[in-house]
Amino acid sequence: MKVSTYKVPSTKSIRLKDYPTSEGKKEENDHIREHIIPDLVTQMKDLHHRLHAEEKHGILVVLQAMDAAGKDEAISYIFSNLSAQGLKTTTLSKPTDEEMKQDYLRRIQVGLPDRGQIGILNRSHYEEVIAPRIHNTLEDGNIPDHADKRSIWKLRYRQINDYEKYLYENGIHIVKFFFHMSKDEQKDRLLERMKNREKHWEFSFSDIEEREYWDDYQKVFEEMLNHTSTSYCPWYVLPADDEWHSRRLVTEIMIELMEKLDPKYPTYTGEDLKRLKKEIKKLENE
Repeated sequence: MKVSTYKVPSTKSIRLKDYPTSEGKKEENDHIREHIIPDLVTQMKDLHHRLHAEEKHGILVVLQAMDAAGKDEAISYIFSNLSAQGLKTTTLSKPTDEEMKQDYLRRIQVGLPDRGQIGILNRSHYEEVIAPRIHNTLEDGNIPDHADKRSIWKLRYRQINDYEKYLYENGIHIVKFFFHMSKDEQKDRLLERMKNREKHWEFSFSDIEEREYWDDYQKVFEEMLNHTSTSYCPWYVLPADDEWHSRRLVTEIMIELMEKLDPKYPTYTGEDLKRLKKEIKKLENE
């Protein structure tokens, strides 16, 4: 599948409404889950194992979306198949009082992967250019002297791009997934959670409250994508109404990235190789 179709270009502006929330793949859910995903996961596991062994590159995965769009499921059904030793998952919730005293990018540092790891941010630093803007909650103390409540967002976009470039230049590659869901699909998913007692734990009344700001969120998402999809840290817009199709795309995009990194298992060379052969013979002759 041509995953570049879903990549937000860094050279021109996009309209979010031009990206479909569905490609009519719902009826293929069973086929994708049973016959496509397993082989893709196997490929990804092999690449991740090599990435972990090599310890040369790290990958930071950013998951961003409205509630019920599929972020948690991508972690459960796709990333949970990877080796736990090389996987790090961080969920960012509302900033604490202590975090509000810090620069806004500091709190994501706990979720950054080491080289050899894949780190997943379920919600991320992008919350800092979304939620405070929707609800007008940015405090004066968080606005630098050379900015104001209108210019702060473009300033933060630039700072985020600079920070992500810094990570990229130091061996941490960032791939960002935006789960693009329709309002009708969210309605169906929320109702399912609300009516099914076994899914009540997945529901929060804040999901309904945030839904009231749907149009505002779409505008902010579009601006975020246009200002922060770069050649080195791109955004991908996924048709999130198609659950398993979206998970397939996540897996294929991760495979494509790791294939470009081409991680290799470390091997012995030189004197170490000579010693290795010597120790092999020693053990074999015991």
